[in-house]
Amino acid sequence: MSHNHNHEGCSDGHNHDIPESEGFRDNLFSKIDRQNVVALNVENRPGSDVIKPWSDRLDEQVYIESDADDQIIIRIPFTGSVKLRALLLKAGPTDQTPAKVAIYGNLENTDFSDIVDIKPTQEFNVAEGRDVGEYHVMPAKFPNVTSVTLFFPASQGAETTRIYYIGFLGQWSERKSEPLITVYESKPNLADHPKLAEAYLSTPDF
Repeated sequence: MSHNHNHEGCSDGHNHDIPESEGFRDNLFSKIDRQNVVALNVENRPGSDVIKPWSDRLDEQVYIESDADDQIIIRIPFTGSVKLRALLLKAGPTDQTPAKVAIYGNLENTDFSDIVDIKPTQEFNVAEGRDVGEYHVMPAKFPNVTSVTLFFPASQGAETTRIYYIGFLGQWSERKSEPLITVYESKPNLADHPKLAEAYLSTPDF
């Protein structure tokens, strides 16, 4: 039976049985910039390997696993702006399951030395299991994100953390380009225009 707990901050909000229709309805797989996914402390595989289509969410042949210890950071950019609704996660299944996942919106540059000092936008406890957990975020906290960074600070007892699948549910919109701003001078500053200044100075007075 599906179960869903939504709590602000650290929670165990998850839904292990995601209906097929729900998985496709607002799944953001096609809106992820997979080529630019960055994973830190991951052994021998790019982080994009776990950004899979919904149909491959239960596949356990392809996964990422932490390297030096049990921490992982993975930054996932989108091709546009996203109003995030939920994180989809398959990990573990036993003590290699991360204890928590901290979610950050639009965190451009970070590593293990400074991420612990940055307050996550939202944080969840991760449940053990072989199914996909659905972790509902507060949309008001993720109204317009162009990237999501996930930090897994520790496993549930193992020396390494293993992740099989990461996905997102939400609404995607085309990223608005920065407006072109043209500044018009009401009166030219001659110091900024040497040729204009030269012409002005050479003009005879009448």
